[in-house]
Amino acid sequence: MRIVETISEMQSLADVARSRGHRVGLVPTMGFLHEGHLSLVRLAKQKAGFIVVSIFVNPTQFGPGEDYQEYPRDFNRDCQLLEGLGIDVVFAPSASEMYPPGYLTYVEVEEITRKLCGISRPTHFRGVTTVVTKLFCAVKPHLAVFGQKDAQQVIVIKRMVRDLNFDIDIVVAPTVREPDGLAMSSRNLYLSEQERKDATVLYESLQRAKALIETGERDARRIIDLVEQMISHKKTARIDYVAVVDTERLEPMDRLSGEVLIALAVRFGRARLIDNVVVEV
Repeated sequence: MRIVETISEMQSLADVARSRGHRVGLVPTMGFLHEGHLSLVRLAKQKAGFIVVSIFVNPTQFGPGEDYQEYPRDFNRDCQLLEGLGIDVVFAPSASEMYPPGYLTYVEVEEITRKLCGISRPTHFRGVTTVVTKLFCAVKPHLAVFGQKDAQQVIVIKRMVRDLNFDIDIVVAPTVREPDGLAMSSRNLYLSEQERKDATVLYESLQRAKALIETGERDARRIIDLVEQMISHKKTARIDYVAVVDTERLEPMDRLSGEVLIALAVRFGRARLIDNVVVEV
């Protein structure tokens, strides 16, 4: 396993891998890896022969007052975990390597980035799409793997790839959960004991909502009310949003039909947690 810190070296290695006929797979991460990340790596290994995992805490996707400086980092531990999976490259550029002095260029997907998480984090997705574009240019992958937990991010990245004609397959991996259902996240580290216990209501409420739909409920407002009521019963929870939207343009739905995304974001103390479920109606 090779650790690469510069874009030029990463591009050279990618060129060599491609010239040898390898499919290049990219797993973008911000590090502090957990089983959710490792599941993305295993999926990438099934679909590509040369695997790159990027570890980069991207400053441009954090807004003012957010946790960029505090975001958990443990590069040595991350590398030990990845060594055991037999990947080829850890791409770990510095912030100055990715955004050198005088940097002026950003990539922005309109409309769908202004909904859901984009309401309370208006600059977040511009940072995401910019860094992912730069990672694509550095790693030159045939495919990139993202997790379903970040459902809006997946939809935004797919739209960007389609609109900008990237010749890259976007592979979406299922959300990996703790035994009690909480979606794995690096920010779970922020939770106190009580907040951690209360946070299980996110998955519980989504499962209840899914069950209600499966028994015939089609009124989106009733689904939202159910989820909000369950979460509101937890004293440490502060709801950012609960939404029922389509999976193409993230438009709110009144009556459910087709593929439906039930998505939520809730704060527990310092942690802002997201989760979702997709239901075919």
